[in-house]
Amino acid sequence: MANEVFRGIATALVTPFNEDGSVDFDSYGKLIDWQIEQGINALVIAATSGEGPTLSDAEHKKCVEFAVERVDHRVPVIAGTGSNDTAYGLQLTRFACQAGADACLVVTPYYNKATQNGLVRMYNEFADAATKPIIIYNVPSRTGVDVKPATYAKLAEHENIAGIKEANGNLSEILDTVSLVGDKLTLYSGNDDQIVPILSLGGKGCISVLSNVLPKETVEITDRWFAGDTAGAAELQIRFTELIRSLFCEVNPIPVKAAVAAMGRCKNIVRAPMYPMEEQNRQRLLAAMRAQGVEVND
Repeated sequence: MANEVFRGIATALVTPFNEDGSVDFDSYGKLIDWQIEQGINALVIAATSGEGPTLSDAEHKKCVEFAVERVDHRVPVIAGTGSNDTAYGLQLTRFACQAGADACLVVTPYYNKATQNGLVRMYNEFADAATKPIIIYNVPSRTGVDVKPATYAKLAEHENIAGIKEANGNLSEILDTVSLVGDKLTLYSGNDDQIVPILSLGGKGCISVLSNVLPKETVEITDRWFAGDTAGAAELQIRFTELIRSLFCEVNPIPVKAAVAAMGRCKNIVRAPMYPMEEQNRQRLLAAMRAQGVEVND
């Protein structure tokens, strides 16, 4: 597989904050170390789960630099560098590559969106600007635009566009994409409830929210699959259903930040327009975590 950035599970890591709203780099470093100790295959920094859209330019760059230094080549570091302002996204992408990130995750432009031809032009601009591989992030529920299979086929011709984080939830459309791009692009699930279905279509893993809470266990899903234990992988996928549902019962990353905070690994602070989780939903989440053997503080 050309340009395979990682295989298995990449954690879309939360960004811890201090009470004054600044980035809590002490907790951030400990989270990074714990994730790697638990066997995670890669880390995604300052993307959706890391509240990249509300990080300042300086904070965003510092998070990437900090993660690259802290990880120290133990696993691939994938920097979230997408934006609805292409000029800014290109600048951030160049910075992340120079800072030592192993790849860049570039979300489709949100709010102002783009046509399919516009997506081809935009992603080619990112790929031309980057010295590291680009992973396309398609999440139409958040951005309002869906990358179509024919568009992926055009983008697959660029040697620096390595993969897809696919979160459109449409398995039929994903099948069409795979049939068109073959092994030119590495397919990753962007939804934790579709890890095994995406693997069955030739995917190589998942960029995961669940693994913020259960890194070792989430990696086991893909480990079992690649070892040929498809039934065992499916068993875990099903076992984690309620926890996954709970992690998405409010807008990501509100629940996952609450979950990581309940584990004592960061403070339950998110940046507006997100606000702390509603209590009844938080109790549902804590119950789902306890059911998986996670120790939590109520």
